[in-house]
Amino acid sequence: MENTSLAHHLLLAGLLFALGLVGVLVRRNLLVVYMCLELMLAAATLALVAFSRFNRTMDGAVLVFFVITVAAAEVAVGLALIVALYRRRGTVSSDRLDVLRP
Repeated sequence: MENTSLAHHLLLAGLLFALGLVGVLVRRNLLVVYMCLELMLAAATLALVAFSRFNRTMDGAVLVFFVITVAAAEVAVGLALIVALYRRRGTVSSDRLDVLRP
């Protein structure tokens, strides 16, 4: 792994982030949109680890542990909201959801 540079890692993180962003903007299924948001979070985490590795400090790696902890809580709450929405409305398509109607 000595032949990879910071630019390679940041390029991969940027591609993952762009793929997640396209998924959020294009897809209508809330589960797919949620997975794309998680992909964007993983890309940001990869960038933090890359900066930490190439600066030879542990600051980014320590921050990643906090990001992973918050992401785990986010997954639990997000999936619970999606399941509650599905039970109430019978769909997870964002096109068929009315925000303010019961």
